[in-house]
Amino acid sequence: MENWLKQLLTGKDNATLDLGRVSWIVGLGIVLCVSVYEILEKQVNIMELAQALGIISGAHGAAIWAKKDTEPQ
Repeated sequence: MENWLKQLLTGKDNATLDLGRVSWIVGLGIVLCVSVYEILEKQVNIMELAQALGIISGAHGAAIWAKKDTEPQ
């Protein structure tokens, strides 16, 4: 589990933490926690949840793609 998490949060060299990937995981976790809270309060809006997940995935995916040439080998 620890090795999988390290590979998920680091760049190409698997040693340097990547701020873009860390912020992606944190943002995704926050959206999921807020959605669980809304489900428990019975006021969930599926359209807003889908938009939030799409925005986070698209923006962070584009950011990681844009900086792919600057990662340490």
